[in-house]
Amino acid sequence: MSTSSTFRTVPPAADVVIIGGGVMGASIAFHLAEAGVDDIVVVERGDLGSGSSGKPIGGVRAQFSDPLNIELGSRSLRAFRDFPHRPGADIGLETVGYLFLLTDARQATDFEIAVGIQNSLDVPSRMITPHEARRLCPYISPEHLVAAAYSPTDGHARPGLVVRGYADSASRAGVTFATNTAVTGMDTSGDRVTAVHTDHGVISCSTVVCAAGAWSGQIGDMVGIDLPVRPVRRQLAFTEPLTPPAPRIPFTIDFSSSAYFHNSDDGLLFGLADPGQPVGFDTTWTAEWLDLFRAAARRHAPALADMRTDGGWAGLYEVTPDHNALIGRSGELDNFLYATGFSGHGFLQAPAVGEIVRDLYLDRTPCVDISPLHADRFRTGAEIRPEAHVV
Repeated sequence: MSTSSTFRTVPPAADVVIIGGGVMGASIAFHLAEAGVDDIVVVERGDLGSGSSGKPIGGVRAQFSDPLNIELGSRSLRAFRDFPHRPGADIGLETVGYLFLLTDARQATDFEIAVGIQNSLDVPSRMITPHEARRLCPYISPEHLVAAAYSPTDGHARPGLVVRGYADSASRAGVTFATNTAVTGMDTSGDRVTAVHTDHGVISCSTVVCAAGAWSGQIGDMVGIDLPVRPVRRQLAFTEPLTPPAPRIPFTIDFSSSAYFHNSDDGLLFGLADPGQPVGFDTTWTAEWLDLFRAAARRHAPALADMRTDGGWAGLYEVTPDHNALIGRSGELDNFLYATGFSGHGFLQAPAVGEIVRDLYLDRTPCVDISPLHADRFRTGAEIRPEAHVV
């Protein structure tokens, strides 16, 4: 990536230091630079997009159960569709739709309610029968399904291309990307952060934005701010090339097990959120988790259970207690902003969140009310109802 370079020393000062060079940090840098903010430095401990944004393919959707996440998803979907023009990059967007497979009446009722909310916000989702679901995705066995939910405007894209598109545009606008540079501490004075320490030097600054993903808790601890983010490994696998080629199918999810699959180049991609995965920073890919996927597939998409796989990917979700993001301005340090804890939704919400953080920095009213996502909600008992769709 042309914007990625190792710094022997970092710039001595900046107006804004963004900690984290994944899709969230890149989106924030792009939107700030586009708004005319000068002197921005993005500090990334590895290469750009080397954390959770290294996932080869990421879902993009507006099918959520609450208005705030629906709005973030919808606004981001519009930005993804416009990405070839702004900032100007191909991101491999495939608008194939999202298909949720539902196995009991309670799930169907919950999704009917959610679809009603989505429709009221101009999301064209709808409830469909199991046989309609099979027509959309021929791998499905409808026998054990009671219903499905589908939205044709959802789909998937390539996170690495999104990071590169944002970062290249931001770099052309003068943003500095200090990669392979670790944050080691911060200085504060009164209610403000005054400097960010890195292993390549100290950057005095006017504002800090934490977009460090699974590492955000550690960044908050440096200045006494509680960002309750836990790192949890998530894994996926690729099938061997398929002959004949796989049909073009929606991003399909068995809601009960979280097992999902969709097209990937010349085969399929399999994924599943292992409920027994312990908290930690381990990103070793292991084939054993595929047993969970295959067990779920045998019930709802039996042809997938015996497909041969050829490697995979493991990365970290940044999970909060209620599986909703942390976005806001610190109450303790007025110039410390944060956008983290997306619990699997960071890629799909990154364009909208970049706009929101830009507006918080410029003291504008954001496009949506993100006050429910303030990190202090866990201290005040104002947690949001857990958002269960975490793929």
